[in-house]
Amino acid sequence: MAVKYNKLFKLMIDRKMSTSELRKQAGFSANIITKLKRDEYLSLDSVEKICRAMNCGVDEILKFVPDNNEGGNGNR
Repeated sequence: MAVKYNKLFKLMIDRKMSTSELRKQAGFSANIITKLKRDEYLSLDSVEKICRAMNCGVDEILKFVPDNNEGGNGNR
């Protein structure tokens, strides 16, 4: 499964929050912002920091999607 952070960026737009503001409020490095923009996995600690800063749940900031190379019949 891949992860997408489109929901987070939409929420930030709705709240008129910049990535710099998120970084400061959540207390993490610029590297985390880069990972978000590249839809890379983050540690649960980083996800929790984002949720606390945004006052929201995990389901409001990320979505898991099947990888393109995940074939099969969908049974898991």
